[in-house]
Amino acid sequence: MKRPLTSLVAAAVLGSLTLAAGCSGEPVSFDTPPASGAASAAPGGRDRAPDPGRGGGDAPADGGAAARTLMPTGPRAEFTTENTVDDGTKIGVTTLEGRKSGFTGKVWVWAPPQYFEPRYANSGFPVLIALPGGNGYPKNYWMGTDLKLQSSISRWSREGKSLPFIVVMPVLNPDDEYYYDGSDIPGREKMGTWMTEDVPDFVRANFRTFASRDGWAFMGSSSGAFVGLKSVLKHPDKFKAVIASGPDTVPDSPLWAGHEAEKAANDPEKLAKALSARPSAPDRDVYLAFQIGTRESGLGNLRSFIRNYGKGPVKTRLEVIQDGGHNARTYVRGMGDGSIQWISEHMLAPVPSP
Repeated sequence: MKRPLTSLVAAAVLGSLTLAAGCSGEPVSFDTPPASGAASAAPGGRDRAPDPGRGGGDAPADGGAAARTLMPTGPRAEFTTENTVDDGTKIGVTTLEGRKSGFTGKVWVWAPPQYFEPRYANSGFPVLIALPGGNGYPKNYWMGTDLKLQSSISRWSREGKSLPFIVVMPVLNPDDEYYYDGSDIPGREKMGTWMTEDVPDFVRANFRTFASRDGWAFMGSSSGAFVGLKSVLKHPDKFKAVIASGPDTVPDSPLWAGHEAEKAANDPEKLAKALSARPSAPDRDVYLAFQIGTRESGLGNLRSFIRNYGKGPVKTRLEVIQDGGHNARTYVRGMGDGSIQWISEHMLAPVPSP
């Protein structure tokens, strides 16, 4: 059963109020620098290609990340400003018509200050798909500035704790009545295809990214953590890492009734069991950063998951957040305590021009 999300919902409501107060609705372009001219140090404090295994995963240190850069493929979307981060960067929003899923929904995007620096004009950037708890419809609460996800990533990247991720925030479900478990449940909207194909295709169309899976990760809270976890385990060829905070580890949407085979194919425990039985290899190793607060339930379940499936290609880390509850603010704090740095060390970093 999905756990109570009182704190998460409260954070979402607060974020929506903050958003309404700060939203300008003006066009925003991710091809031009923010008005403040914000600039940052090189990601990870380096002005060169990352070393393998630290902000570079299995990429070679001789410019391999630059060679994997994928320039925007188009067609370009039209964004309007939803919010402005304290460094002057913008959170934009657009409506995406999913060509593969057939679902149409909102997507919010933030690009870090480094994205606008001339020295990175020819480099891809890693992508973090951020998913909320609750129904995540019609808004994704990570779009607000009150939870400080974007400003924290901006600061962490200057401090060498994080890569400068492009943060992508799609709606999680097609309505506020059911959880769809980020899956293609027969007879329902294809939310699995939306999340793992349409949203990444949209990002590649509009931003400088990496063709390699080493540039793609999820993060999420509660129900969003389940979707991110499941997506990485089901598609290790497309995504390399996830920060899963307070997650469920089994599918539990009521819409699965009568579709047991499809439900099993979207079960993180079954997916992890199958993947962990294979030999470790650079092209399929996945990095699962679990987070949980000491004031919420589920710690025993996560430790069991790690004990049973954290082997072979399934690499795991557990951040137990002291005095933390089942809420988004707790999880941002946990990211800063180590989770964001751990996944960053296994992913591709942008490479400055010589």
